[in-house]
Amino acid sequence: MTGDRLGWRVCLLGGAVFAVCMTGTTLPTPLYPLYQQKFGFSELTVTVVYAVYAFAVIGALLLAGNASDAVGRRPVLLWGLACAAASAVCFLLASDIAWLYAGRLLSGLSAGLFTGAATAYVMESAPPGQASRATFVATAVNMGGLGCGPLLAGILAEYAPWPLHLPYAVHLTLVACSVAVLLWLPETVRDLRPLRTVRPQRPGVPPHVRAVFGPAATAAFVGFALFGVFTSVSPAFLAQYLDVTDHAVSGAVVATAFFASIAGQTAVGRVGVSRSLPLGCAGLLAGLALLAGALHWDSLALVVPSALVGGVGQGLAFRGALTAVGRASPPDRRAAVISSLFVVAYTGISVPVIGVGLLAEPLGLESAGLVFIACMAVLVISAAGYLLRRPVPAEA
Repeated sequence: MTGDRLGWRVCLLGGAVFAVCMTGTTLPTPLYPLYQQKFGFSELTVTVVYAVYAFAVIGALLLAGNASDAVGRRPVLLWGLACAAASAVCFLLASDIAWLYAGRLLSGLSAGLFTGAATAYVMESAPPGQASRATFVATAVNMGGLGCGPLLAGILAEYAPWPLHLPYAVHLTLVACSVAVLLWLPETVRDLRPLRTVRPQRPGVPPHVRAVFGPAATAAFVGFALFGVFTSVSPAFLAQYLDVTDHAVSGAVVATAFFASIAGQTAVGRVGVSRSLPLGCAGLLAGLALLAGALHWDSLALVVPSALVGGVGQGLAFRGALTAVGRASPPDRRAAVISSLFVVAYTGISVPVIGVGLLAEPLGLESAGLVFIACMAVLVISAAGYLLRRPVPAEA
């Protein structure tokens, strides 16, 4: 029992560090309208700044996604916290758009270093026989951290001084505390190898994992695509079309989607992994429909339900995908396979975001959003059909 308590303490502390890192990646979300006023850039630039983050995540996953399997989880997580701190410093010093690009690039590197390594660390540090709960902790702190970023920044920007500086100062403090915690936590990789053995990896999974990875990655792509566009353009939509200029409200609306994802993840244990993926796609389709209605009728009353329903669908799909892939992966390749899953997911974040930004110039933000919703609806229906024909096994 004492060993179980210690294992859960390590698991939860590792999860807290994970959450702090992910919080920093979404801090700028409700602040983009302020940056637009200060630096005078277009909505396309907002989406490109956001996409820089996603491309940096993908680059870090490809270059170092398997690094923690060799050198250990803790060193990679420390590098990730260093990038998070450097990102916060860039935003604190921002005097033009170049600083925002640099800050988002470093933020993406921190997330890319963390996603595979921190997820594997949380799953490995839990007591034996608690893999399902540990997977929930890993996915919940990931989404919870992403939700805390816009909520924290929005509240501070609306009710505290220095709206473009105080959120990053607070995050720097949290990062410093996380470094202290991480230095205390034990290493979970037993067979350590030198850094020179790490090689850049192409997206790929062991042959016996591919049958699980394909449908799981499809569902993850759709969920992250919805979150990517919702996070990057919803503050501008709220301000331009609904006259919602309160940064706290804007941050809370975005945070709602991430927190709803956690609620969706809790349901996976009851509905099962094989059913959670097609059910998640159904939730995503319903969230897209509500978002289409919100754009068409300029309705805040539909924006919030779209965040809730779409978030629940994303949570079902995301945890189901991660559980299935984690079960099927061998321990010495787990972080690398999880990193490959996140490459697919962050591709979903980046490509549609840029597409919406490009369409927003000639069509306007509302019409661009409707085009995106139509494309994602086709994709999510196709994914659901595929998952119903070839369901993910309930057990590895």
